[in-house]
Amino acid sequence: MAVAMDGEERIEASLMRVWEALNDPDILKACIPGCETLSMSSPTVMEATVVLKIGPIKAKFNGAVNLTNLNAPHSYTIIGEGKGGVAGFAKGGADVTLTAETEAVTVLRYTARADVGGKMAQLGSRLIQSTSKKLAGQFFSDFAKKV
Repeated sequence: MAVAMDGEERIEASLMRVWEALNDPDILKACIPGCETLSMSSPTVMEATVVLKIGPIKAKFNGAVNLTNLNAPHSYTIIGEGKGGVAGFAKGGADVTLTAETEAVTVLRYTARADVGGKMAQLGSRLIQSTSKKLAGQFFSDFAKKV
């Protein structure tokens, strides 16, 4: 079951500061809802463990996060995929673009998509959609505050 969403955050930080934060595993770990571990295995690949609860199902996902289409410091694509055992799988990503509004303000725009399968996909599209949108919004909002 696939879900897509768009959003925008206005961040009171320079373009370079926001770009550096988007590539900092400690900041990403603090902002990803349910993230227990996030470690960099290369400049563009991270390993992650995330615990998510969607409706009555709570699962721990182990997976990888890849950064692609790098156009520093203006844009990239972040792609993640995790397996949650009997609960199923989750994969998703976001195309992220940064625009300097002023020297001290950056506008972050994203187009995110998520796909779930297994038991979680049986919960129904409305629940999956609302949870996915909430998680994406929470990540980017937390990210804006942290930076």
